[in-house]
Amino acid sequence: MRDIIHLQCSECKRKNYSTTKNKKTTTGKLELKKFCRACAGHKVHRETK
Repeated sequence: MRDIIHLQCSECKRKNYSTTKNKKTTTGKLELKKFCRACAGHKVHRETK
């Protein structure tokens, strides 16, 4: 039931993190504020496939 997703930085578009998500409980796209090494700061990371 859990799918592996990748988190992409909203500014530099690099895929920095991977995590799992339950598709039944979380139907929308996941957005987390994570540290981006390329941007050198905490930025919003959005879910990609």
